[in-house]
Amino acid sequence: MSTLVETKELTRYYGNTIALESLNLEIPQGAVYGFIGPNGAGKTTTMRIMTTLLAPSSGQAWIAGSSVMREPRAVRRLVGFMPDFFGVYDNMRAWEYLDFFAASYQVPADRRATIIDELLELVDLRHKRDAYVMGLSRGMKQRLSLARTMVHDPLLLILDEPASGLDPRARVELRELLKELRSLNKTIMISSHILTELAEMCTHIGIIERGKLLASGEVNAIMRSLHAHHIFEVHVLGDPAAAAAVARQFPGIIDVRTQPEALPPMLHIDYQGDDQGISALLTHLVTGGVAVTHFAGQTSDLEDIFLKVTNQAVPL
Repeated sequence: MSTLVETKELTRYYGNTIALESLNLEIPQGAVYGFIGPNGAGKTTTMRIMTTLLAPSSGQAWIAGSSVMREPRAVRRLVGFMPDFFGVYDNMRAWEYLDFFAASYQVPADRRATIIDELLELVDLRHKRDAYVMGLSRGMKQRLSLARTMVHDPLLLILDEPASGLDPRARVELRELLKELRSLNKTIMISSHILTELAEMCTHIGIIERGKLLASGEVNAIMRSLHAHHIFEVHVLGDPAAAAAVARQFPGIIDVRTQPEALPPMLHIDYQGDDQGISALLTHLVTGGVAVTHFAGQTSDLEDIFLKVTNQAVPL
């Protein structure tokens, strides 16, 4: 993948307070990049700099090779930005709202009607085409605002806390919409402090806290770097202690814990090795007389990743 977004030593002070410290970030084209961190971590500051709305104290940033600081007009044509608090024009109808922004981006008048209809269809608001913005629900306003970010067909969508304040149904609808945008080859940078919102959609993540980027890269690569070993949940028939004894004979076993009260009895096997070794471990159990009914690796979610990275990198 080619790099679409890059920052070098990006730093921002507010008075004597540092909000962003030497941020070095890369986002590949086509990625859905989850920007994770608590409130006040520096997510919005980063996004405002990348969208030319805020000047950094030092450092550089590029979008598709265009400098955010030296070529702001070019960057604005490459980026669609949805801030955490966005303005809508209550006395406009939904189609007028989109038409206004399309005209602002100098989309030709003869193309705007088609683009507006396509965007309203994409965000499932075609039935609200002539409705006044002030009469839309918050979830509908969020989807309309997302449509507005795409009127000029940008390469990159930057979405700051897009699910903030939405009810559960609206969050599901937004999540499905973002999946569809990814299928349209849009690169998406999305921030949130609610990690479950990002877990199902992100290909890459960046973890930021107190203005410092602690980890960045593919979700699976970060998970592998945090787990030099694997933990497997194994359900067995018969005596779990005997099964544990067989497991401990295999090279690379770090620990085996039994859970005999479970139905069926369960082992937790902590193993350090590669994929071939994992396959050989299962074969070893079966040939050793263990009746295995379930064998699966335990996976970490984004909350696990965030806690491990922040606990390791930023002492309290």
